[in-house]
Amino acid sequence: MKDTLVIGSRGSKLALKQAESIQAELILRHPSIEVRIEIIRTTGDVKTEPLSVIGGKGVFTKELEEALLDGRIDLAVHSLKDLPTIVPESLRIAAICRREDPRDALVLNWPVEASSGGLTSLREGAVVGTSSQRRLAQIKHLRPDLDFKDVRGNVDTRLRKLDEGQYDALVLACAGLRRLGLENRLGAILSTTEMLPAVGQGALAIETRADDAGTVAVVTTLDDAPTRLACTAERAFLRGLGGGCELPIAGYAEVDGEQIRLQGLVADRLGERILRDEIRGSWDKAETLGQQLASLLLQRGANTLLEKAS
Repeated sequence: MKDTLVIGSRGSKLALKQAESIQAELILRHPSIEVRIEIIRTTGDVKTEPLSVIGGKGVFTKELEEALLDGRIDLAVHSLKDLPTIVPESLRIAAICRREDPRDALVLNWPVEASSGGLTSLREGAVVGTSSQRRLAQIKHLRPDLDFKDVRGNVDTRLRKLDEGQYDALVLACAGLRRLGLENRLGAILSTTEMLPAVGQGALAIETRADDAGTVAVVTTLDDAPTRLACTAERAFLRGLGGGCELPIAGYAEVDGEQIRLQGLVADRLGERILRDEIRGSWDKAETLGQQLASLLLQRGANTLLEKAS
């Protein structure tokens, strides 16, 4: 077993919080190992254009994977939703950790009860900030009367812009706000009926070199089986559609005993047309369920919507 492990992380406050949580878990389970964090700058951190312009696939992960392959780090901590569904053969996802709340939330610049009316709480013409095509399409479908503006930057930057009045509301992941200790900014949590989450949202993935047996053995102790099964189905669905996080695709799976319920959604960028369906099956068929749901939506015309959105 190794004496030292180096974790690669992006430098944002949220990424570091996530990496520190993995560091703490590894130290707790393997106290004889020294675990330290190395900050790696990624394309997504240095570019200011919308993700749809710079290319969503891999912009937050490419440099971390290069650092792994170069041997500068032993493991990389990713938000699973940012990790492309096809991992290089020389690398592997050694663990998918227990999932945080996968839902999205409205963050408002006025006081609101957490149980308030969700999207119905927004006045006509309210300015909503989001850089996600998935969120944009679903909200436009439900509330075409709202005004939408792109927003980039880390969570603190986005909240500052909101509080300055540049937006009436933001749509952010519950998981990120909770990990940053910002539960008080959770305005209205959106149900998965209103807003289907991104594939893998709320889950952390730990990536290692495939041939690094020592690191893999240590990291797999953090793997959470129900989360891995759910995310395997979701990622198979996304892979089957040939999409990435920059396209209006959503997928969310829940494991109930020996069954998996997988919901999937494809939309056009304007939210005028949404295709949504679900499939259920045995937990040991997670990959197959994702492929089947992708095929089902493709048969219903999802490929046409994706061509228009790309």
